[in-house]
Amino acid sequence: MKFKRELGDKKIITVPSHIVQDRRCSRLQSRVSSTVTTIQTDVSFQYAFKNMTKTDPLKTEFCSLVGCDYPIIQAGMGGVARWELAAAVSAAGAFGCLGMVRESADRIRSEIRAVRQRTDRPFGVNLIPAATPPQLFAQELAACIEENVEHIVYFWDVVPAAIDAAKRGGCKVLYQVGSVEDAVEAEAAGADVIIAQGVEGGGHVHGHVTSLTLLPQVINAVKIPVIASGGFADGASLIAAIALGSAGVHCGTVFVASEESFAHQIHKERIIQARETETVHTDAFAINWPPQSPVRVLANKTTQCLNDRLWGYSDQSFPHDAIAEEEGRPVYRFSTDSPLRSMTGELDQLALFAGQVTGQVNEIRPAAKIVDQMIRHARQRLKQLGFDDVWREE
Repeated sequence: MKFKRELGDKKIITVPSHIVQDRRCSRLQSRVSSTVTTIQTDVSFQYAFKNMTKTDPLKTEFCSLVGCDYPIIQAGMGGVARWELAAAVSAAGAFGCLGMVRESADRIRSEIRAVRQRTDRPFGVNLIPAATPPQLFAQELAACIEENVEHIVYFWDVVPAAIDAAKRGGCKVLYQVGSVEDAVEAEAAGADVIIAQGVEGGGHVHGHVTSLTLLPQVINAVKIPVIASGGFADGASLIAAIALGSAGVHCGTVFVASEESFAHQIHKERIIQARETETVHTDAFAINWPPQSPVRVLANKTTQCLNDRLWGYSDQSFPHDAIAEEEGRPVYRFSTDSPLRSMTGELDQLALFAGQVTGQVNEIRPAAKIVDQMIRHARQRLKQLGFDDVWREE
């Protein structure tokens, strides 16, 4: 008799009967009981680890779809995620992403080429169709298609026409959403992957519930791979996401604090110093984005002046008070600009984007080390769960 690990319409992995009778099997059951969806009396049981392959639990269907080694996506954070970071993450075997929100077509071409000069591994380009003037967005996407970018990552409101345009250009589309409804809409419009973001995430936050609440509901609602976002920065959380049926994780805060990130040192140091209780969820940083667009940032003097009123702002709610500059461009206090290496001024009062997972980020590391430590940690957790000795082919 064998344990069968049901994978829906995927392949079935079985556990030989000699392991069933071994004490390791009972240990495995007790350790993964929280991840088992059903346990049948005929000793056949279904795991939630539906995206794992037979040869390697960390080789998920997302890895097969995009061609990366590990199911870790580096968030395409505007300004912060430039070629140094995207190239380093992709070269390490994960999936790097350029954050090209409202950038010129020339800048996008330059960044894409810089990544390709340093690695031939897959990467994506992040654009925000709902928060970009239509003409500029068309130019951005055209530049990506002309440069033969294979993966486009979208965020914020679902724009079916943007998905269609990218698909017609030969791109796979990853769409980041904050609700089940948006996930369903994105899939219907042709998206290839859903990134489900929980409210604990940093930067712009489009949803209202936590990732562990949202993720299983999105997975149940769509048929395409789903990536977990919001609160993921180490190997244990990667395994937790996979246990819920995710095909991987989408990480921002931990990569903001990487050596290759284009974030200013002030921003990086605040992240590694901050605790999980030191973030603020508000829509006050409204300059440059549509009104009522929530963000999660680290508390600073700017958030303190809001007192208890965190909601209900637009770009006209405050005077456009320039407190920094970037190569002659004014940077306003309540803009969505975060501190970058190229900026000078009162940078500690800008939007210090970070998620609640900031409490787990304690040092500035090379991006490759972040990826490596996440994978090593994940494999340690799998070993503790008993998966080192029960993953066998039938």
